[in-house]
Amino acid sequence: MIKEIEIVCPPGQQEDESALKKIAATSLNISPQKITALKTLKRSIDARGRKVLYRMQVQVFLDEIYLPETFTVNYPDVKNGKRVIIIGAGPAGLFAALRCIELGLKPIILERGKDVKQRRRDLANINKQGLVNPESNYCFGEGGAGTYSDGKLYTRSTKRGDVNAVLKTFVAHGATEDILIDARPHIGTNKLPQIITSIKDSILNAGGEVHFDAKVSSLLVDFGRIKGVQLASGDKLIAEAVILATGHSARDIFEMLHRQNILIEAKPFALGVRIEHPQEIIDQAQYHCEHRDPDLPPSYYNLVEQVDNRGVFSFCMCPGGIIAPCATDLNEIVVNGWSPSKRNNPFANSGTVVQVNLEDVKGDENDPLRMLRFQQQIEKVAYNFGGGHLVAPAQRMVDFAENRVSANLPLNSYLPGTKSVALKEVLPGWINERLRKALPVFGRKMKGYYTNEAILVGVESRTSSPVKVPRDKETLQHPQVSGLFPCGEGAGYAGGIISAAIDGINCASAALKVLA
Repeated sequence: MIKEIEIVCPPGQQEDESALKKIAATSLNISPQKITALKTLKRSIDARGRKVLYRMQVQVFLDEIYLPETFTVNYPDVKNGKRVIIIGAGPAGLFAALRCIELGLKPIILERGKDVKQRRRDLANINKQGLVNPESNYCFGEGGAGTYSDGKLYTRSTKRGDVNAVLKTFVAHGATEDILIDARPHIGTNKLPQIITSIKDSILNAGGEVHFDAKVSSLLVDFGRIKGVQLASGDKLIAEAVILATGHSARDIFEMLHRQNILIEAKPFALGVRIEHPQEIIDQAQYHCEHRDPDLPPSYYNLVEQVDNRGVFSFCMCPGGIIAPCATDLNEIVVNGWSPSKRNNPFANSGTVVQVNLEDVKGDENDPLRMLRFQQQIEKVAYNFGGGHLVAPAQRMVDFAENRVSANLPLNSYLPGTKSVALKEVLPGWINERLRKALPVFGRKMKGYYTNEAILVGVESRTSSPVKVPRDKETLQHPQVSGLFPCGEGAGYAGGIISAAIDGINCASAALKVLA
């Protein structure tokens, strides 16, 4: 017999099978000896009370054998299958490729950046010398932005597809099985590169292709139908299905589409700063303690407030994390955050942003690139105020809220360096004011949050794509170009690794119908 129940345990017992069996036996009013096995289905931390607890959904096996699930990859050979070109090797592109293989289609991935190993050198140049390679950086390269941007797998996109199937694919390629049960699953930037490489190997072993340093310069379209792509090298690749999975930072792709008179639309996004605290401040606030129990992970937070009829909210929170320089071109500053798998760095950071609506940005209402230009303009202003070499403009939190330039800045994780400036000179006034008003409110919601020990680093601007590439709701094809499948974050249909992966899977399934 198998029974499914919820149990509660203190930190330190969440992985102790003997202790969990005793708790489950007490809950079921049976002897622990009757429990032959116990399988954890879901696990979350409950910090609402004075004592922090783990809440776990478990299957209890009573006098029954439990056979652990195995995770393997066994893809068919598709080297002679119908071709699908996939532009971009981020989560959307990689999972689109895997789904193509499952369907008997041959994926050909074109990635403008480098593979994981070579990409590391360019990231080192960004952090140590402030030098950006526009084709290989935190956003472009094998695995896309997700490879070196934390590996958070939490998503609310459960209605779009099978989230668990995506997580199991990660496990089959090297991720820990913990991501299948944790309420907020996380892989870690230190582990993701090897997993991404393993996924690439699966694609290659099945007869798919992955090409790096392969930048697409134009789409080949004939009478409203996709015929293939042309690369910057001049080479042409022919296929009757193209999945456009280029991510939210491939501005040249948006410009290419506009230049080719392929419909795109301006889209709202969010803009603000990345805020970093000492992790111990967040732990004390969330766990109601002076020192975090070593059996508890570094804590996270999620804050939102309406200020002057506009949402101000935390975004992409990274416990035990690092602020990363994520510019994709010269003379711009973009910051993001990531955490290693152990989340053992001394700081916690989170984007804190304000929604930017279409009516907020002046210009030609018919210009689909106007939100992109606005985003780009703010990033260049931030670069100029930092003074070059990716030094970021920054300010202490209370100083920012009280319109005071910080006399000095606290130690922080942003490696290229920070410079004390008045961020109101960098941010648009209406964003600055809403942030300034929101921070004390956040401090009243979370004890210790509002402090001058926290630093605001500008700018957090790549929260989502400022451009949408439209598609038909049923066929997922572009309304003007049949066989073209706008996909993932860059097209405006995802917001993270899991949702992008699911969208890639859905686009690959849609491509099969075109090629059938």
